[in-house]
Amino acid sequence: MDRFDFPVGYYNLHKIKIIEFQLNRWHSFGYARLEDMVEAGKRINTADDWKEEMIRQAEKALAEGRTMNGAFYYRAAEFFTLPSDPDKLKLYDKFIDLFYNNVFANDDIERVLVPYEDGYLSSMKVPSRMDTTKGQIVIHGGFDSFIEEFYSMAVYFSNLGYEVIMFEGPGQGATLKKYNLPLTHEWEKPIKAILDYFNLDDVTLIGISMGGWLCLRASAFEPRIKRVIASSIAFDYMQIPPKFIASFARFLFKYPKLMNYLAELKMKKMPQEKWGIYNLMYITKKDTPLDASKMILELSEENLHSDLVKQDVLILTGEEDHFIPLKMHHKQVKALTNAKSITERIFTRDDQGHNHCQIGNFGLALDVMAKWIKNHSK
Repeated sequence: MDRFDFPVGYYNLHKIKIIEFQLNRWHSFGYARLEDMVEAGKRINTADDWKEEMIRQAEKALAEGRTMNGAFYYRAAEFFTLPSDPDKLKLYDKFIDLFYNNVFANDDIERVLVPYEDGYLSSMKVPSRMDTTKGQIVIHGGFDSFIEEFYSMAVYFSNLGYEVIMFEGPGQGATLKKYNLPLTHEWEKPIKAILDYFNLDDVTLIGISMGGWLCLRASAFEPRIKRVIASSIAFDYMQIPPKFIASFARFLFKYPKLMNYLAELKMKKMPQEKWGIYNLMYITKKDTPLDASKMILELSEENLHSDLVKQDVLILTGEEDHFIPLKMHHKQVKALTNAKSITERIFTRDDQGHNHCQIGNFGLALDVMAKWIKNHSK
């Protein structure tokens, strides 16, 4: 694929925020037709309807010869499929097969398994499409993404002359699904493995969503990272809700049965919470909401070590992010007391990048990143 189009616009596609966001997500990254997402939004009533409708969209797209759409609709179908459902892995495998063996089979993609602990870190290398290489960019996601989702991003930077390496750390993608490595907050460890394996130095690290927290944590301990870009930073996950809610949550940790019971009630009433709790249990490989939620305590201000970050830093935030409130952006900027430089960009509704990870105008976010990297490179 020579290039991707990044459409502009965050659309009102569903009354449930997380469903609306997911429908916009695949369109904004350049993989889905808006008309398909509009149609799906009309046919989906709740998250329980999601899987079958997205499979229907995938099959329809493939029958019409739209293989890229079809592949990513299988990925979309996998998203809300619960870990207990055997279709979850089947849908993932279907997506991966179409991605590498059909849609992008002729692209210059190198798939690499990087040894790590008792398994491997799934990674992808995309070379510069220019005669010379301007430098290396390393990209990873966070709570729910696969590296294949960021391929349009990799192609964008490759066309600008950068070598791009994307990887899935513990708790992500194939690293979790195939090699059973659960999420860790000590992100400097997988980053070290990636930098060592590819013999990288003087790199730009980009972390998306929860990856924004993880990339800053890694930068605090890894000097080979010279520039770091955090998209939709959380800073401290226990500081996201109001203080009284956070205090109540900490109280519940002392009463496991009560916390698990209340979590079950929450999952029944709130689709975003249901998906979030189940996915957290899945990526941490824990059996109860309580045990999984202990990871949230690890993603803290103290463990982030913002004061140790000495690189050039770019922070991108959506003003109306439905996951991460704007206050977290300001807390993070204030905490970076020793950064070489700090550049911040808050995207507004006028930009159409006002939601999480600039879904609605991802192309603008990439343009901001590219100009910043150029200005902060030797």
